[in-house]
Amino acid sequence: MGTFAVTDPSTGETVAEYPSATAEEIEAALAATHRTYHEWSRRTMVRERAVPARRLAELFLERQDKLAKIINREMGKPIPQALGEIRFSSKICAAFADNAEEWLADEQLEVADGLRTFFRYQGLGAILGIMPWNYPYYQVVRFAVPNLILGNTVLLRHASQCPESALALQQLFLDAGFPEGAYVNVFSTHEQSAAMIADDRVQGVSLTGSERAGAIVAEQAGRALKKCVLELGGSDVFLVLDVADLDHAVEHAVAGRMDNTGQSCMGSKRIVVLDRHFDEFTAKFTAAIGAQSYENGDFGPLSSDSATRTLKAQVGEAIEQGATVLVGDNEPRGNVYTPSIIGDITSDMAVYSEELFGPVAQLYRVSSDEEAIELANSSPYGLGSVVMCDDLERAERVGDQLDVGMVFINANGLGGPDVPFGGVKKSGYGREMGRVGMLEFANKKLYRFAK
Repeated sequence: MGTFAVTDPSTGETVAEYPSATAEEIEAALAATHRTYHEWSRRTMVRERAVPARRLAELFLERQDKLAKIINREMGKPIPQALGEIRFSSKICAAFADNAEEWLADEQLEVADGLRTFFRYQGLGAILGIMPWNYPYYQVVRFAVPNLILGNTVLLRHASQCPESALALQQLFLDAGFPEGAYVNVFSTHEQSAAMIADDRVQGVSLTGSERAGAIVAEQAGRALKKCVLELGGSDVFLVLDVADLDHAVEHAVAGRMDNTGQSCMGSKRIVVLDRHFDEFTAKFTAAIGAQSYENGDFGPLSSDSATRTLKAQVGEAIEQGATVLVGDNEPRGNVYTPSIIGDITSDMAVYSEELFGPVAQLYRVSSDEEAIELANSSPYGLGSVVMCDDLERAERVGDQLDVGMVFINANGLGGPDVPFGGVKKSGYGREMGRVGMLEFANKKLYRFAK
């Protein structure tokens, strides 16, 4: 029997194990979410379903210290960053609760025959969420809360290394006032997850994870004719065009690369700088990355031994193929990986098209906006981007030519609870957050009235 295990990445010690679900437990979870959809979700109004979401926002803050310690032990997130994730999760709960009635209001349609016509947004049924380890609370909340308010129920399969945050989340939803069966945690195996996707009681699946996992789940959902939302990897570009304040650009490049110890899908992984600024930017950027301190809590260990091995192998291969290490040594101490920058990368290197999930930045010099755009679009991924440029019209023109789902201009981290999130190409499809995300798993029911 497989297990969900808590292995502290700072020590390598496995401190707790939980068994995978039995067939009987999976059936009970399916039955509970199906029953609660019919008995609670379909019989309540949006405003009623928003009430426990508001309470959930409060509970995240009331329990933040305990919740932060859980994910610090599960995946190594420093306590200050863990608290930041929890507080943002609270804001997401509150934002959906506060905006749900407006976002889910009937949408009137102007039609040629003049008949009263509108869309009404309602739930579909039970939705399966398959969530990752890198943001154990935020990733779950941004999927689960809008769906519960919309009128769906939720089955949640968390990452195998996050069983304790998974259980803490289930208790939070119950204590907030969501009824039994509205949100159900399942310690399912991959085979059990596939069976749930195929089950007629499940109406959709949302996965945040790797490109490989996304392809598998999308195939399973397609065979079952189920709606699927995928938020996969990213190798986001950070473009430095013409800026007067290079220190500001460096500050945001560091933040974009070091957030969550570099383990963020939309982290700024490829730093692309115009030739006229390259030398000065490089000096400032290398100094700032080199000053990052594990002892001071600027970053944590990588999430697992396997994550460390993968990153070390990727960087090692890049060095063998001719890349230059500007900062760092590719010699992790346990799972503590020294923040690094690699340069002199060419398109024939494997790392050119890979995602580096850790505190390693790729640095590129370009001579024009056109060259920057071409380099940016050469990636198989297309999640987010940052364009630093004092000329906002020019920044927007460049953004228009980027094959990405999101363009942030002159700052990193411009997301928010009401700001849609998602990408294109191998970064997946569909959106989360905001009204657009709330409607992904909606039954967009059409009404027309005869005169």
